[in-house]
Amino acid sequence: MSTIRKPFSKDILHIENIESVCNEIIEKLKNDVTRKLQRRGAAIGISGGIDSSVCMALSAKAFGSNKVTAIMLPEQDSSNDSLLLAEKLASKFNITETILEDITKALEGFECYKRRDDAIGSVINNFDPTTDKAKIEIKQDAASNLPPVFSVTVIKPNGDVNSKLLPVKEYLQIVASTNFKQRSRMSMLYYHAERLHYAVIGTPNKHEVEQGFFVKHGDGGADVMPIAHLYKTQVYQLANYLGVPQEIIDRTPTTDTYTAEQTQEDFFYQMPFEQMDLIWYGWEKEYSIDEVARVMGKTSDDIQNIYKNFERKRKTTEYLRMRPIF
Repeated sequence: MSTIRKPFSKDILHIENIESVCNEIIEKLKNDVTRKLQRRGAAIGISGGIDSSVCMALSAKAFGSNKVTAIMLPEQDSSNDSLLLAEKLASKFNITETILEDITKALEGFECYKRRDDAIGSVINNFDPTTDKAKIEIKQDAASNLPPVFSVTVIKPNGDVNSKLLPVKEYLQIVASTNFKQRSRMSMLYYHAERLHYAVIGTPNKHEVEQGFFVKHGDGGADVMPIAHLYKTQVYQLANYLGVPQEIIDRTPTTDTYTAEQTQEDFFYQMPFEQMDLIWYGWEKEYSIDEVARVMGKTSDDIQNIYKNFERKRKTTEYLRMRPIF
């Protein structure tokens, strides 16, 4: 017997019974860690971001605040706000063990900053990493019919901005260099998890997993990922229900990776997550392009191009989700 599908609407991702959803995630998390993995608690990296905050809150409810170790992993490019918000989060949920591990020296040992800055300097000749701020970003709208192309943007102390398209070689070097950050954090998380006989809790949401917005063996390296099935808007719904501090809920999602300020929208997604969630749902559930376009106030051509963009991102990042080939 077939069920009647809901008409597409801007409320379609609203969680009706949020208490039940949270309880299901908590019970599954508890079962996965204590029974399947046979670990006794949770080690989690917290950054003041919404995803890690919700995962920490869920972990505290699953194992108790005395069996969650929250680890703050800043480096020289991290925002000061990230550390302050992470501390506030841990205090809110009465986490008894919080650890600060500054990974700057490890990254210097890997020459993370030098390798990145060398690549930026080869594209923008007057780049001075001691005074200038830099980031990479996609300037195209998600509705563009063309594949996304990255640019590097340098901001001088006087506010002058210089932005150039990134050649493939330099783009790959910048990404490979900055990925040392996530992989160093993963190594530190596993150090603490192993000394405590805990599991590492991964924090990616549905879009990060399915669009490949994570680093393989970095923030993609974890034992369990309790919110990997949730859209970003649903993560925010859980955050409100669980009592995550309002400052974290109100914070604009950021990569917190480059020296210049950068939103996740600028760096990768190309549109606000509130729009992206709904359009992805429409694409995934095979709602008609015309129906989605009408609800979202966009043209059918825009939605068709965004669908193509989703398909492209999922296809080109499949490597990240693959297990080792035996």
